Amino acid sequence: MRILRTLALSAAVLMGSLGLQAEEDLKTLRFGIIATESTDNLKATWGEFIKAMEEGTGYKVQPFFAPDYAGVIEAMGADKIEFAWFGNKSAMEAVDRSGGEIFAQTTDVEGNPGYWSLIIVHKDSPYDTVDDVIANANKLNFANGDPNSTSGFLIPSFYIWARRNLDPNRIFKSVTNSGHEANALSVANKKADVATNNTESMRRLQSSNPTAAENLKVIWQSPLIPNDPFVMRSNLPDETKEKIRAWLLGFGRIGTESEVEQARDILSRTSSGLGVFNYSSNHQLVPIRQLALVKDKISIENDTSLSASVKEAKLEEVEKKLANLELFKEMLEAGK
Repeated sequence: MRILRTLALSAAVLMGSLGLQAEEDLKTLRFGIIATESTDNLKATWGEFIKAMEEGTGYKVQPFFAPDYAGVIEAMGADKIEFAWFGNKSAMEAVDRSGGEIFAQTTDVEGNPGYWSLIIVHKDSPYDTVDDVIANANKLNFANGDPNSTSGFLIPSFYIWARRNLDPNRIFKSVTNSGHEANALSVANKKADVATNNTESMRRLQSSNPTAAENLKVIWQSPLIPNDPFVMRSNLPDETKEKIRAWLLGFGRIGTESEVEQARDILSRTSSGLGVFNYSSNHQLVPIRQLALVKDKISIENDTSLSASVKEAKLEEVEKKLANLELFKEMLEAGK
């Protein structure tokens, strides 16, 4: 009996280390939500969606909030959440570091295929372009995005700073990193002079805090960014994966006319003002990976601390990765 108990304990430890869950543990799905705004706002705006998911899947759904994107990424890697809403940049980290896999992509209530990164200033600001801001950066406070944010950090890092061979931390009077809502309010209240944001966050702010939204001015808009993905742990049981995927893709599509209408109303009241979900996979990340690599390439080229041989080796490695991604992208497009 002692041997059997020891073997049972060892098996339980092994299952835990592999991220496997006993049947009773799967009565609850922990849903990670990226910190684009305050926790109180997120709880309120995702409440109806969570309740609908509980009714539709039979699982208890427990929201998981963290103060930053990294907290949700780490929670997935530690098997503390089953699925999560991410931006593309944070989803890339979750896939690469935390055993995640993309299974769905959001749409917005207007049917847009994506969203746009923004640079904002106060409406009374004398600056109307990014070049105006750069010319006066040494006296300005910059509210940058979370380092794991696609629209708040990666996109402006590439399209604005990397293309001009600039480092925000060196040119601005001060730089802070925070979520979209906090950055927008900092500019609206004149605690920051310029900030990153995105069109989804601005639309939410116009609804939740119209006074603050009216105090903001957009001076730059990025190219289109693919809509946010939903990511689940790749080590979940197949049955659980299928239940989550089937419910999410069917919500707002399947049911009576009144049920579909009610579901779409619930989606529209989430913090992102969502439409229905579309199927997706890790392939969604290809253009984001390309952006990240090009940013790395520019950074290496401008790094004066590297010897010529080390720089050449690093650049060669980046070029190989870019070439492989381009080939993969061509194969995906040819297969459509």
